[in-house]
Amino acid sequence: VQLVESGGGLVQAGGSLRLSCAASGRAFSSFAMGWFRQAPGKEREFVAAIRWSNGLTYYADSVKGRFTISRANAKNTVYLQMNSLKPEDTAVYYCAAVRESSYSGDYYYGTTYDYWGQGTRVTVSS
Repeated sequence: VQLVESGGGLVQAGGSLRLSCAASGRAFSSFAMGWFRQAPGKEREFVAAIRWSNGLTYYADSVKGRFTISRANAKNTVYLQMNSLKPEDTAVYYCAAVRESSYSGDYYYGTTYDYWGQGTRVTVSS
């Protein structure tokens, strides 16, 4: 399994970015995909997740209403649309994948995921 993130960059506060995660190596119809981020000097934290099978989504409180996770089945790609960006959103963003679980609470924890991308850096200037 390979996960390749793209779309990071430098943006001013209030701006938008769309991150992409291209997945390959197997069929992902029974997987859940997550986005995590890690800011300098801080622990990795959950951002959002989506069940590939039915599109159910999950968000961290800090990004609800600003970020949207989605998937494009034909492209095996997961997106993270980030709007109204704040300086505190500055971090390296990672895409992750795991087989779907019946317990959605699992998706909030990085230890749940089996596959990770290399990350893409997002910097939000004030």
